[in-house]
Amino acid sequence: MVDLLQVAQIPPFLVERLSKEFTVHDFVAPSDPEKQLAEIGSSIKGIIAGGIKGPDAALINRLENLEIIASFGVGFDATDVVAAQKRGVIVTNTPEVLTGDVADLAMTLILTLLRRTSEAERFLRDGKWLKGRMDLGTTLRGKRLGILGLGRIGKAVARRAEVFGLQICFHDIAPMGDMTYRSYPSSVELAEASDILLVTCEGGEANRGVVNAEVLEALGPNGFIVNTARGPIIDQDAMVKALLDERIAGAALDVFDGEPAVPAELMGMENVVLTPHIASSTHETRRAMADLVYDNLRAYFDGKAVITPVPPQI
Repeated sequence: MVDLLQVAQIPPFLVERLSKEFTVHDFVAPSDPEKQLAEIGSSIKGIIAGGIKGPDAALINRLENLEIIASFGVGFDATDVVAAQKRGVIVTNTPEVLTGDVADLAMTLILTLLRRTSEAERFLRDGKWLKGRMDLGTTLRGKRLGILGLGRIGKAVARRAEVFGLQICFHDIAPMGDMTYRSYPSSVELAEASDILLVTCEGGEANRGVVNAEVLEALGPNGFIVNTARGPIIDQDAMVKALLDERIAGAALDVFDGEPAVPAELMGMENVVLTPHIASSTHETRRAMADLVYDNLRAYFDGKAVITPVPPQI
């Protein structure tokens, strides 16, 4: 059987399925990685990666017979795709199948943040309603939603947001053609024009810190920031400071820089909604992602074209 190296946590049912047709070597947290690679490295032909944890250039180049990296996730910034593609190694991901659930959570976070539903539940559970009503929330209707990265997920959120009466605008480095939404040439200008800034662009070093202090300042004291993409896209220290200084109105975050660690300051803020990177965490989507990882690997080793290759990055 073909040898695969598992470098990221994936659902047990996918490991079980792959193990029936491949030899899967656990390399998620190796006690002695050098010894393990010395023993099996030359036999590894595929890597099972994740959206948060993937192989770097050193590991990719160490595996002399590596042919394919199948990533369990739409994001592939955890894998050094450039290093892989320079060697002719195919990289695949799992787009489309998680778009709907991620867009649903983005809208959930927007609603929760502006209508203060998490805060309201705490208010009720703590018995504060017995002493009086809590402060008012903010309506969505007529608010301007700025989408940073109008890809599959960004467009899916836009369709949902229109139903709630939000006005859509965006910034994206890729040409969008004839869009009915207004486009802004920079993230700063988008933030200036937005009541809610939603981050849905790709992660990776190219977008690290794109939402910086200048962008947050442009968003302003009545503006909200929402992130369902990757934590490092936002300058986390700058965001925490902006929240503490009341230079932005609030934040809803499903992802963090350095997760699963979350800044302590965020934990105590009532105007911040926090979820533990659950945007695609439904039974249905996880199954669909697993099926796509399996189908990509099976297709490749059966001599067929992979289904969802990552576009050339070099």
